[in-house]
Amino acid sequence: MLIYIGRRLSLALITCVAISILTFIIIRLPPGDFVDAYIANLASTGSTVTAEQAQAMRHEYGLDRPVYVQYVLWITRVVHGDFGVSMMWRRPVTEVIGDRLWLTMIVSFAALFLTWTIALPIGIYSAVRQYSIGDYVATMLGFIGLAIPNFLLALILMYFGFRYLGLSVGGLFSAEFAQAPWGLAKAWDLTKHVPLPACVLALAGSAQLIRIMRANLLDELRKPYVITARAKGIPEHRVILKYPVRAALNPFASSIAYVFPYLVSGSIIVSLVLGLPTVGPLLLQALVAQDMFRTCSWPERSCCCWVS
Repeated sequence: MLIYIGRRLSLALITCVAISILTFIIIRLPPGDFVDAYIANLASTGSTVTAEQAQAMRHEYGLDRPVYVQYVLWITRVVHGDFGVSMMWRRPVTEVIGDRLWLTMIVSFAALFLTWTIALPIGIYSAVRQYSIGDYVATMLGFIGLAIPNFLLALILMYFGFRYLGLSVGGLFSAEFAQAPWGLAKAWDLTKHVPLPACVLALAGSAQLIRIMRANLLDELRKPYVITARAKGIPEHRVILKYPVRAALNPFASSIAYVFPYLVSGSIIVSLVLGLPTVGPLLLQALVAQDMFRTCSWPERSCCCWVS
C-alpha cells in the first residue's frame, strides 16, 4: 500500500512539473514580452521609450536571461512560497491576488453547491421516471444548458434580474461596500450578489451531472439486488435511496475532478461580463500584458523609475 501511494505521489509530482514547464513555454510563445506590451501601451498615449530604456527595463525585470534560467528561478521561488512580484502592478503576486482569490473560491464553491443541488434530485427523478414527460423536460433543459454560452446566459439573467426583479447586478459588492473594510454588512452584501454568478456557472455544469446521474442510476436499478428488494415488499423510496442511489453517487462524486476546474476557468468570461473582482480578469490582464514574474528580487532592483 505504501509503495502504491509513493508511486502515485511521484507520478503526481512529475505531472505537476511537466504542466509547469508546458505552461511556462506556452506563455512565452507569443512574440515579444512585457516590455514590448508596455511600450505599445505607452505609444497609444503618445509617449515613447528609447531602445536603451527598453533594454534597461528588460535587465531590471530579468527578461534578458535565457528562458530556462527564468524558469529555474521562478520554480525555485514557487517551491519556497514566493510567487514573485507582478511587473504590471509593481506589487507581490500574493498581494495582487489577495481578496480576489477568496472571492473566486466563494463564487466557485457556491456554484458547485448549486450544481449538486440541481443535478442530484433531477438526475434521480429522470432515472426513476425514465421516458416520462418530466424526463424529457429535464433532458431538454440539460441540452439547452449545455448549448447556451455562459456569457450569453449571464447577460440574459442580468437583464431580467435588473428589469423585472430589481436585483443589484454586476460585481460582488454594492458601490458603498466596494472599498469598505470587511464586516457583517459587507459580508451580507456579498451574499446578496453571489447567487447570480453562481447560477450562471451552475447551469452548464448541472446539465452534465444530470446526464451522469441518470445513466448511473439506470444501470443500478436494473441489477438483481434491486429486483430482490422489490420482491421482498420494501417500499419503493427505500429501494431506490438506500442502495442504488449510493452506488450511483460514486462516479457522480468523482466528476468534481473536472467540474470544479471548469467552474474556475469558466468564471473568467462570466467575471468579465458581470464585472466580478475575481482572479479570472486579473489573469487575463496578466496574460495579455505577458506579466509573468520578476526574476530579480524587489528590494535589490527597483523598476519604479520605468513603470508609472
